[in-house]
Amino acid sequence: MPIMPENPVHLPAEKLSVGCPVLDRFLGGGIPFGFVTELAGEASSGKTQLCLQIVLSAASPRSCTPSASLFISTEPPFPLRRLLSLSSDTAPLDHIFVRSAFSSKELFGLLNHVDKLLSLVRLSSGRRVRILVLDSAAAVFHTDAEDAVRRSPELFTVAAKLKEQARRFNLAVIVTNHVVDVVDGGFSDLRVGNYLSLSSSGRKVCPAMGLAWSNCVNMRLFLSRSPEDGNGDTDGCANLQRKLQVVFAPHLPEGSCEFVIRREGVFGVGTQALIPTSLQ
Repeated sequence: MPIMPENPVHLPAEKLSVGCPVLDRFLGGGIPFGFVTELAGEASSGKTQLCLQIVLSAASPRSCTPSASLFISTEPPFPLRRLLSLSSDTAPLDHIFVRSAFSSKELFGLLNHVDKLLSLVRLSSGRRVRILVLDSAAAVFHTDAEDAVRRSPELFTVAAKLKEQARRFNLAVIVTNHVVDVVDGGFSDLRVGNYLSLSSSGRKVCPAMGLAWSNCVNMRLFLSRSPEDGNGDTDGCANLQRKLQVVFAPHLPEGSCEFVIRREGVFGVGTQALIPTSLQ
């Protein structure tokens, strides 16, 4: 039997658009509020670009409830150029507040004062903060084997804080994560969601930070790239075949949807409905 993460009993009622109707339909309406959603994938799979598109979509006047966002960046530099190229607003940072944390200590400090930061943002922007992005958790907790045991309590403290804040403030918390290569046989007797079906750039991979972290998020989405190089595009947008995959979620079946990244943003391909992995 698969080992599934500890998700809350309640199902999400309110969702945040990801800025693409096709991807919103695939995700049952978008990213849920009150949950911690992980976007896992290798470098250049589109994790950060999707996060930027989400916060811009939330800030847009066309949104049902235009909202502000708190974006915690742990891997400098913050992609300001890409944010500006995606935005139709001349001043997107009026409603997207960026903070940096390059160590676990700095991250703890920010999370321990999120309530004050949310109040400050609301006073500055006139909007309620509804999205908290941590890009990425793996950069702060990247460890070698000797460090893993020592870092575990810190990781669990951050995870508990993110979940508490998601519930307390009804935030859509989005955390990005790296991937690591899977050694053949490493998961032959152990499954977390549909790990055995995860691959990117022709390699078997799994989200970083291990089984413990997988139980700290409510919803895990996996972004992957095809092995082909494709043709380069501006702003680092390559014309590659990509896939967004539901690894686990309390309200969605396992499934996948193809997407592309263009200068204008991240777009789902076609009008695909959710396809259970077992039927693919």
